[in-house]
Amino acid sequence: MKLPAMLLSSALLLGSWAAAQTDPFLRAAPAQVKPTVRGSAAAPPSAAPSFATPSAATQPLAQAKETTFGSPRISGTAEATKLVFDLPKGMTYTLVPTFGGLRIDVGGVRVAPASSLRLAENLTEYRANNGQIIMGTPFPLSLSDGWRATEATIANGNRVLIVELGSQLRGGAGNVGGRVLAAAPADPRAQASLQAPVPVTDTAASSALTSHLPPGDSVKQQPATPPAPLAPLPGADTARPSALVGRMPGSLSSGATVTTPRIGKNPGVTRMVLDLPPGAGYRIVPGTVGLRVELLGVGLGDANTNEQNTSAEVRAWRYEPSAEGVNLSIVTGSPTTSRSGWRAQVLPPLNSERSRLVLDISPAMANLTPLSPRDKVLAAVPPMTASSGAAVLSLRAASVRPRVIIDPGHGGKDPGATGAITEKDVTLDVARRVRDLLVAAGVDAVLTRETDRELHPDKNTDLQMRAKMGTPGTQMFVSIHVNATEASAALAGYGIETWWNPNHALSYQLATVLQRDMVDVTGAFDRGIKGYRSLSVLRNSRIPAALVEIGFTSHPVDGQNLADNNYLDRVAMGIASGIRDALMTGVSAAGKPAASAVGGGP
Repeated sequence: MKLPAMLLSSALLLGSWAAAQTDPFLRAAPAQVKPTVRGSAAAPPSAAPSFATPSAATQPLAQAKETTFGSPRISGTAEATKLVFDLPKGMTYTLVPTFGGLRIDVGGVRVAPASSLRLAENLTEYRANNGQIIMGTPFPLSLSDGWRATEATIANGNRVLIVELGSQLRGGAGNVGGRVLAAAPADPRAQASLQAPVPVTDTAASSALTSHLPPGDSVKQQPATPPAPLAPLPGADTARPSALVGRMPGSLSSGATVTTPRIGKNPGVTRMVLDLPPGAGYRIVPGTVGLRVELLGVGLGDANTNEQNTSAEVRAWRYEPSAEGVNLSIVTGSPTTSRSGWRAQVLPPLNSERSRLVLDISPAMANLTPLSPRDKVLAAVPPMTASSGAAVLSLRAASVRPRVIIDPGHGGKDPGATGAITEKDVTLDVARRVRDLLVAAGVDAVLTRETDRELHPDKNTDLQMRAKMGTPGTQMFVSIHVNATEASAALAGYGIETWWNPNHALSYQLATVLQRDMVDVTGAFDRGIKGYRSLSVLRNSRIPAALVEIGFTSHPVDGQNLADNNYLDRVAMGIASGIRDALMTGVSAAGKPAASAVGGGP
């Protein structure tokens, strides 16, 4: 009997046998047979073994090639898209997470041509040819983030491969019978930190409170200190973190060549060192897929020309000859800009005549250059009409300054997230900077707390009191927080995100403007807009409200960003600029909700 596609899809949603006992199409326990290795055990280390599905040993290869792999069944929601592939006997496969999606390299069977599959929010492309299937996503995939893959046995005894794609998914490859080619740090502690976060278990009281806390605040505080950050190099100049063009000291000799890059791995950072001959020039070009280092006046010589799967931060690199010398292309785990995602500097020679061009690469590296005095000035916000409350901004005798509430998260006996910094201290520091910028621009900015204190000893009451400070006449409410993750996933958490709640029709627009301006000013990794958790401090507000998470104190690089005065200046400018933009465009309590805003958002 042919199984209905809908019921088969629902059966495959269950990731474990224990969770699937109620499904009528899983009537017997899955066969407990481990994947078998095809090929000789004495194969050289360079020849990576391939893996077959459990019954491959009894299936002639000639017969297996008559079957195909592909044509998945697709289902899912806005949060995750699921593809279910039937696994033919005799097939081998390799999963390769990339910056643009997930690739499956197939062996032993023919790949079915791409059919007219229904694309989804998390699946922007599906291609199948030349033994490969490529599933494009609008977000990058890492070893454990953005995807999940498992194998299961269905009622008729056949095996299926279940691939799930979603920006919030964690887990990567589970019980799959194929290889997974992904960047894996050499340090076992760093490797463990890239795995899916372990769910937090706590008392019933703490669990009840968790749903009311911002995401980073529900994480248990870790007694151990976070991994030590990469030590700064001698002569580091934060005012010029991205040396785009330069030349090594000395005169260039004929026949000068490059050497293979030396690579060092630290928690959250990969360092590439290029030993360049005297007089060699360089030009560094950041881009959406990584860095291109143009080395001028040199040749390749006998240097290695490429390497794959170097680390989580450097997915691959390749030397290629050019008209001017040699180009080094570096594929990074996230986009780079002229001021974020990397650092570069030149160091003098050690034991040879070659100077060192040092590249530190991390997606958590933000723009730490100081703001100029002119950059710290916001254009003035015109007064608002006191009587009508409409979004008409004009100078009248009855006009008043627009009023906003800035909420520094935590305080007093509640420290918030701790790590490289303490959340309650940083949020108050940033809130004061935001207030000063807004006051100078003609905005009445009020802080929920001016000192290191909580509003009420009970956390739920404290959060409600903060939200209710948005009294009539107040235009918006912005809460400032610092993020954190469990130690097991510390390297997977970095960047800026903004949370909203459907408490008001314009809250989503406010969150969007804040996120855009913060990322533009800081160059921090953009984690996007979040709205899948109901946060008390937003839910209880009656005006447009948003909660910003300005970085992760648990990450070895992002934690150092939060300790940097220039970064805090930039975060504050981004928040203040976003608030000003929202006021000027009517995204406030005095504005009229746009028709598309009602019930909108992710």
